[in-house]
Amino acid sequence: MRDAYMPTISELHAFVSCARTGSTTRAADELHLTQSAVSRSLGTLEERLGVLLFHRVKQRLVLSDAGHAFRREAERILGDLNQAAVAVMAFGGHSEVLRLAVLPTFASRWLVPRLRQFRDLMPKVSFDIVSRLDAIDFDNEPFDAAIQRSDLRPSNAELLPLMEERLVVVVAPELLAGKGELSDAELGRLPLLQQTTRPTLWLDWFRDVGNDPRSILRGPRFEHFDMVINAAVSGLGVALVPEVLVEPEMAAARLVPASSRRLIVSEPYSLIYPSRSMDVVGFAAFRQWLDGLVRSET
Repeated sequence: MRDAYMPTISELHAFVSCARTGSTTRAADELHLTQSAVSRSLGTLEERLGVLLFHRVKQRLVLSDAGHAFRREAERILGDLNQAAVAVMAFGGHSEVLRLAVLPTFASRWLVPRLRQFRDLMPKVSFDIVSRLDAIDFDNEPFDAAIQRSDLRPSNAELLPLMEERLVVVVAPELLAGKGELSDAELGRLPLLQQTTRPTLWLDWFRDVGNDPRSILRGPRFEHFDMVINAAVSGLGVALVPEVLVEPEMAAARLVPASSRRLIVSEPYSLIYPSRSMDVVGFAAFRQWLDGLVRSET
């Protein structure tokens, strides 16, 4: 049961429109209602809240202090409701929706380009995919699974390892200056592109070389691997990125390996999920498809 003081959606629309136009008449035109209907909604809303939301000044509505404060919240509520409605409409009638949290660049460069294969197998299953860098709380967040490194697995979640994370050093061809490979000393003299969410990657690469950490950690900083890769293509510096994410640029020779060495991260990319997700329609099939896809490509 709705509390007596809680506004209705129509009252919020009337209030926001009056706040924007300064007139019940113009608000009525905007909302395709009568002026008396808008006035009643406004009066009912003020009575519910027990505050004056507008001052009536020469047939014009001027927000009171309470009205100014309430307008921000009312617009946010209506905006959130609109976004929620649009999100549901985007499912296009699909009743089976898998909600996934995926590492941003892995999602855009590896997972999404392959999802059509799964759609062809399970056309009634749709996806709601968001990017996440931090661990998922499956008890309090509405996700069926996450694709992240295994170290982000919560203690109460299952884990299916997918592939190891192999990092490769790549540069735009012109930065190689005709050389087939650069030594670590030569790499250290070039700008090293940094990823803010994985700040120790270059330190891990140079761990046994004895370079000054201060020089290793200097360089342009970017939040995601996708940004680092694009920066490397633009010739801004040297990138240390997962090989699986940079394959298109390497195949097109927009980026080339600057070293034959690879840095293997101990935490593989993994499908992380609560046991309850096995009862979600389509999830078991997605898990099996994903596992088979990875095996076929490695």
